[in-house]
Amino acid sequence: MKYKLTEETKQHEGVTLYRIQSLVDIPSIGVKAGDLGGWIEREENLAQEGDAWVYTDALVYGNAEVFGNAKVFGNAKVCGNAKVYGYAKVFGDAQVFGDAKVFGDAKVFGNALVFGNAQVFGDAKVFGDAEVFINAKVYGNAMVHGNAQVYGDVEVYGNAEVFGYAKVCGNAMVHGNAQVFGYAWVYGNSEVFGYAKVCGNAWVFGYAKVCGNEVRYITN
Repeated sequence: MKYKLTEETKQHEGVTLYRIQSLVDIPSIGVKAGDLGGWIEREENLAQEGDAWVYTDALVYGNAEVFGNAKVFGNAKVCGNAKVYGYAKVFGDAQVFGDAKVFGDAKVFGNALVFGNAQVFGDAKVFGDAEVFINAKVYGNAMVHGNAQVYGDVEVYGNAEVFGYAKVCGNAMVHGNAQVFGYAWVYGNSEVFGYAKVCGNAWVFGYAKVCGNEVRYITN
């Protein structure tokens, strides 16, 4: 065993959480035997194998699981049926819940929310006040940040970036080096890729494709 539940408890949303304490040195993450960690509801929330860890003020509860080499720290919360694994990091005031998964080398931080059946993986980053939810997938080197929302059966991947107050939803795809930002809205079965930019108050919808170096910045 690498940690134990201490007798120090706190109540959160009607759930009793226990502070963890390391039983062994975990050199790869700078944890030494005797160090106190964050808060979990039960052992199933944090694997006893691997180097996964929950730090200081972070909370993991419900049926959530943190395993592999994943790290949860800051004031982050992981709950529901969420899974954080691989080398993923969830930190700041970020929340991962529902049936969401964060894995690979992905990072979710700031005030970001990842929930529903959403998946964030690869080297993707979701941060700021961004939300990724329903069945959305963000992966590769993609970034979703600012106040952006990515939801539905959407895929954002490659080096794509969605930020500002932009929304990508429905069955849309944003990939390559594309950027969607401002108050832009990409939805339906549309696709934005290449070095394209959709910004301002532009709407891209239906089966539309925006590609190459095209820029769309006004309402369609």
